[in-house]
Amino acid sequence: MTVRFSAVHQVAEPEGMPAAEHFAFVTGELPAPTAGTALVENLYLSVDPYMRECMNGVWALDSPLEGRSIGRVMASEDPRLAVGDLVFHRQGWRTHALVTGEEARVLPRHDGVPPSAYLSTLGGTGLSAYVALTRIARLEPGDSLYISAAAGGVGTAAGQLARILGAGRLIGSAGSAAKVRHLVEDLGFDAAFDYHDGPVTELLAKAAPDGVDVCLENVGGEHLEAAIDAVRSHGRIVWCGAVSTYNDPGRPPAAPRNLYDVVGKSIRLEGFLVRNYPHLQEEMEERLVPHIRSGALVPDETVADGFGRVVEAFLGMLRGENTGKMIVRLADA
Repeated sequence: MTVRFSAVHQVAEPEGMPAAEHFAFVTGELPAPTAGTALVENLYLSVDPYMRECMNGVWALDSPLEGRSIGRVMASEDPRLAVGDLVFHRQGWRTHALVTGEEARVLPRHDGVPPSAYLSTLGGTGLSAYVALTRIARLEPGDSLYISAAAGGVGTAAGQLARILGAGRLIGSAGSAAKVRHLVEDLGFDAAFDYHDGPVTELLAKAAPDGVDVCLENVGGEHLEAAIDAVRSHGRIVWCGAVSTYNDPGRPPAAPRNLYDVVGKSIRLEGFLVRNYPHLQEEMEERLVPHIRSGALVPDETVADGFGRVVEAFLGMLRGENTGKMIVRLADA
């Protein structure tokens, strides 16, 4: 038995913002599973900011691309993967894949927890927020927290998690007035601002006139400069991402110009890569699933329907068109 599948290849490296012409849709056939493999039909695909970095020198041209995915096992010759299992794997940007038991993780099923949550709140996005707040920042009850790119996948997960952890004043930046309203009215932020409305340092100082204890930084550049300015002496800055620089690889950012204040204010500035924390996945799920089921933690997702929209979803995510985690839905689970 062979299966026809569709996939997306990168066909050229971009300079600056990627465009549709840097990708191509291709079709092919997958053979029946052999010993130790299983055939998976992908149901949900993740598109993420880190993928922009992969487009210059990491991903091979004219080859299948990598990405977090959730699929259903259609046929299996691996005893660890049964037909009907929902699995997480990293063969994204395609409709079907052959995986092994080492490459795929069978997902637990919890009433009230949608499968797509394993790409958002319970996926790498949620794990980034969890690691940032519980391991790097070690957020304490009452701590004030500023999150940049707060309306994105990591930001919306981190804001809700911070409330569960007992954070005090919660402040976020976002890229539109609608996103600012979403943060305050829907996600419980105490204050938020549109970074297009002026210098970020001034906007954050107005939103947090007394400073903050912790910053979760997802943007870099001017936003990191603002975080250094806002954090109090002996505060903590967790550096998770730098989306403002991803379209200019190799070009040094103009900011932060106040980096030495990290010394003067005795700030702890620490970055991390979520891929170094897979051992916390089970702990995170045990801790967060009850909050998802109770409604205290809501997976915040923007869903694009259909495999044909995967490139569109990726480019839209880079332009900031999503609220929460951007996910491509190929079929319902």
